[in-house]
Amino acid sequence: MTATQAKALKGVRVLSLSLNLPGPAALMRCKAMGATCIKLEPPNGDPMRLHSARAYAHMHEGIRNITADLKTAAGQKVLQRELLKTNVLLTSFRPSALKKLGLAWKDLHKAYPQLNLVAIVGSPGKLAEIPGHDLTYMAENDLVTGLDLPASLYADMGGSLLATEAILQAVLQQRQPSKNIPKGVYKEIALSDAAAYMGLPRAWGLTLPNSPIGGAHAGYKVYPCKNGRVALAALEPHFAATLCSVIGIPMDSLQTPFKASTHQAVATWAASKTRAQLDAIAIKHDLPLHSLK
Repeated sequence: MTATQAKALKGVRVLSLSLNLPGPAALMRCKAMGATCIKLEPPNGDPMRLHSARAYAHMHEGIRNITADLKTAAGQKVLQRELLKTNVLLTSFRPSALKKLGLAWKDLHKAYPQLNLVAIVGSPGKLAEIPGHDLTYMAENDLVTGLDLPASLYADMGGSLLATEAILQAVLQQRQPSKNIPKGVYKEIALSDAAAYMGLPRAWGLTLPNSPIGGAHAGYKVYPCKNGRVALAALEPHFAATLCSVIGIPMDSLQTPFKASTHQAVATWAASKTRAQLDAIAIKHDLPLHSLK
């Protein structure tokens, strides 16, 4: 992140009540963009501490933590004190929970007209009360393709990016020249929408098994090698031509990349190399490949 980007939220105060991953990850990005970030946690803390102390520490570095029980009068007093100094409130509760805490948008906007609320929910609108998690939102959008869990929490991390974007939008809207005192705005971020966005390439057919970047193209695939695997991405014609030259197969082989014989030729070549050899080939011949354990 550049110095210019780091100043994008300078002077903006963000208060987060969000727990687990999407909210804290969004707060981490806001901090990196120069915002003053405060996290208000319940007395029993954020469950992420138990899931991963490393993740919790990373996301909360440089962020001031306050402990308060919002279900008590004393906790509400702490919250109200903080809201008076806050530009953006970030939450990740169901609408019914926000209402119980006195944080429904109608009530919040009346009490703090200039405050912005970015509310992270599971699904949009009337579906926001339905329980779900990163895995279920990915499953809804065809991002769980077998019995193995996905490599990352794509809906949660995608949601954190959309939440950060919403915070930037809210701040920019208030900074627009106006004769009137700028009012706060409400923005809802649904993790299911984030999963749908992350899943667009699959919805478009780009990553389906019979598509070029879904495994059907011999130059864009993961192959076993002598001591691991290699992720090969020789998709463009000039990379494909270089790959053919390195392997020692006819230059037109990857012009017909869907043939079983082409796949077999590349697989045989990869299986004969070690990770070190493949990494050296990538550097020497300017090939997009990466070896893996």
